[in-house]
This record gives sequence, C-alpha cells and structure tokens, in this order.
Amino acid sequence: MIKNFKWVVLVSLTFMACTNDDTTTTGDVPVTAGTADFTKYVALGDSFAAGYSDGALFKKGQENSYPNLLAQQFAAAGGGVFSSPFMAADNVGGFSSGGTQVVSQRLYLETSNNTPTLVPGVSANTLTERLTGTFNNMGIPGAKSFHLLFNGYAPLNPYFKRMASSTTATVLGDALAQNPTFFSLWIGGNDELGYATNGGVPTSQDAVNGNDLTPTATFTSAYNTLASQLAANGRKGVVANLPYVTALPYFTAVPYNPLTATVLGSGNAAVGVATINALNTQLYGPLQAALNAVGGSGRINLLSTTTANPLLIKDESLTNLSAQLTVAFTPSLGATLAGAYGAIFGQARQATATDLVLLPTQGAIGAAPTASDSGLGVAPAAPLNKFGITFPLQDKHLLVPTEIAEIKAATDSYNTTIQAAAIANNLAFVDAKSVMNLLSTTGINFDTYNMTSTYVTGGSFSLDGVHPSARGYALITNMFIDAINAKYGSTLKKKDGRNFQILYPKVIN
Repeated sequence: MIKNFKWVVLVSLTFMACTNDDTTTTGDVPVTAGTADFTKYVALGDSFAAGYSDGALFKKGQENSYPNLLAQQFAAAGGGVFSSPFMAADNVGGFSSGGTQVVSQRLYLETSNNTPTLVPGVSANTLTERLTGTFNNMGIPGAKSFHLLFNGYAPLNPYFKRMASSTTATVLGDALAQNPTFFSLWIGGNDELGYATNGGVPTSQDAVNGNDLTPTATFTSAYNTLASQLAANGRKGVVANLPYVTALPYFTAVPYNPLTATVLGSGNAAVGVATINALNTQLYGPLQAALNAVGGSGRINLLSTTTANPLLIKDESLTNLSAQLTVAFTPSLGATLAGAYGAIFGQARQATATDLVLLPTQGAIGAAPTASDSGLGVAPAAPLNKFGITFPLQDKHLLVPTEIAEIKAATDSYNTTIQAAAIANNLAFVDAKSVMNLLSTTGINFDTYNMTSTYVTGGSFSLDGVHPSARGYALITNMFIDAINAKYGSTLKKKDGRNFQILYPKVIN
C-alpha cells in the first residue's frame, strides 16, 4: 500500500555563532560617512526589513534584521540610536489571544527526525498590545507597496498595529515624522509573493486577504510616492530591487519527480516495483491511451521501475478534455465512473522540470484528497485517493509555467519602476535580483562560506524557505553596505559571516 510520505532535509549544522570580530576590515581605512548622514536612520519595508525568519517574527530574528545590522555599522560613521519594535524575549514568535497561539510561532529543526517543527509555548505578544514611542525599523511583515501609504492599515495588520502612532497612521507618515537623515526602502516582495505561495490561485486585492499580483500601475504609483517623499529635500537613502520569488527554496526544494520505487513502496523497492506495475496496468496505461486518442498525447506516460517518476498534477492552462475522456471511458467504466475520470483527469498531466512544487506540498504527496481540496466537492474513493500519484495535485500545490511567467513579468515591471526611482531620486541601488541569481547558480563566497539558495544547507534561507537565515541577513547587510559605499563614498565596514548561524536552536537564550 502506498502511504503518505514526506521527505526531510538531513543537515549537520552549527547552531551557535562563532566569536570572530564583528566586522570585516578593509585595511586601515577609517570609517567615514562620505556624503551620507546616518544620524537618524529609518528603514521601511516588509518582513525582510522586520527580520522575519523561520516562519515567524521573534526578537532574536529582529536583532539580526538587515536594518538593525546596518545601524550597527552606521554607528561607527556617526549613526545614532536605532530602535526596533521588539517582540517578547520568549522568542516564540507570532501572537496569542486569550492564552492561545493564533499567529504561528517559529520553526526549529528537530534533530531527532530532522524535521522543521513548531517551537512549544505560547507567545507573550498579544493581538491587542500597543507599543509606545517611535521606531526606526518600520519593516512590516505582510506589507505590500501600497500598504505603506494606506491610512487604515494599522487595524488590519497586527505588526503595524502594535507600533503605529494611531489607528489612522501610515507607515510612511510615521517614518517621515521622525525626520530621518537616511533611509532604506525594500518593498514589493509581497506584491508578488502571496500569489506565488498560493499556487497562482487568484483571490483579490483585499488589503488583508488578497493575494493577486499588484497591478503595475498601482505599484508604480505607490513606489514613486514612497521614493519621492523619502528623498525629498535631497535626503539620501538606499533602495533595492526584487528577485524572482520563484527562485526561493519555497519553490525549489521539493522535486517534481520524487516517485521512485522505494518511495512508492514506503521504503521497500520490491513493493514499489509491484506498485508501479499495478499503476501502469490499472491507471496510467488506460489513461495514456485515452488521452492520446482524444488529443492529449504526451500528457501521461507509463511509470518507470528504475528511475524517479514525476508527480501527477492538474494544469489549468491545458485544454480541458473532461468531456472527451468521459466518452472514451464510458464503454469500459460505465457513465458514472467515466464521468468521474473525465472530471479528475481532463487537465491532468505529469509534472516536468519547468513546474515548481511548493514546499508545503511535500506533506500532501500521497495523502488522500478531501471534499474541500479535491476540486470536485467530494473526497475521491480508492484507488483515486493519493495526491500526486493517483489523483492530480491541484492548482494550489504548485506553479505551472504560465503562472511562473506571470510572476516574472510582474517582477520585471516592478524592478523597472524601482530602478527608475533610484535614478530619479539619486539614491543608492542594490541589485538584489542579481544576487539571488548568483545564489541560485554559482553561489556567493561570504567569508569562509559559499552561500547558495539550497534549502537550509545553502545557508542563506531559513526553515520557511522564503525568509533569510541570520547569516543570510548578514549577507544582505553587506549588499546594502556595498551600494551605500559606492554611491556616497562612505567607508562602512561589512559584517563577518562567521558571526552568524544558519539555524536558531529550539531554545534561544
């Protein structure tokens, strides 16, 4: 019997940071600000600016956020105090309500089974808490470009609500009220990320739950307003463009073809070979023949007993052959069952290397579809009850090439706006897209490490597959420092990667 399975990342990682000097020196060059003024630094952005990591916002992660690390380097060049809206010292992350965790806590790697696991406990941070004072780090998890200008955003986002000056405040307004002398702006990731992590399933532009791609015109208007107001009167700052989110480990860690004989045999290759032969005889062979006969040639091939096989998926961009399959199967299956086969496999195909399987989907492979997630309104009966094997993974489980192209086109349009704004406002510019390209290919040498985008073991990203690790945030900090030094003639020192861990332990002291 094929059982639900999940694969885990086997890692051997050092949890504790080393104790090298805090900065990498560049000879005896004195640290100067150049033409910049770091006296009052304010950072605007989303979860990356906030220091989000391992699926949550928690204090230790905030301490390792790139704005906080930048401020440490600015201090040697005249930078002042940099305040952050720190979460509770328990480092559970997320929020609680009435003693119950309601916003997910952070993940850690459980070494007994090498599985990402939620830390125990309940966060001391509540949904109703409000902080006093002003904060230099205005990174807001979940924020899109236009949210930073929305004067009703505080009641809708608990991270901004706890630090906003009022319920009608805007992120930009609270930042400008501090009269900063220098700023950083890295925003736009969530304008594409929600759509991508939702498998390309469109929802809406609702300020809380909407996950559609932000229209280019909306992004351009919002971004130009942000950049021009922040850079008013010659104020200096640094902005960054956006990588293709589809290059993040969240979209690359799960292979499109994990179905080996060993996997299908739940660890027993001989059982897997017998299973594959049965599947070919009872499902894949008849389905392949029927699809070939009705214009769906190439969608389904027989499974191999010797190589890894692709997942079975639904591709909504394909011509729907449900009616044709129903007719083809009726003589052998009868009208009712043939109708079910037509509905299930009308847009089915096997995955290819051009498809991206979402990280959470690893837990769905081999699981039984329910009435709510089958796309049929009913739970399919055996043997058509194993996601990715006998029942197609659904739209929410992966990204197909048409969806990937949509996301990349949106990113390209946003980046055109960001670069133009950097030029128009004479700002330092970080090419984060090129950095991500390097992480995804050759890797980037960072002190004694080669950083890549490989899930966890590459060192750049945390267990959620989207947000950086502590070492990844240090790498980002150095990207920003390079851009600032190049633009303003400053001589800021960089962070030493050896001082930053890849994974946070279960208990953070």
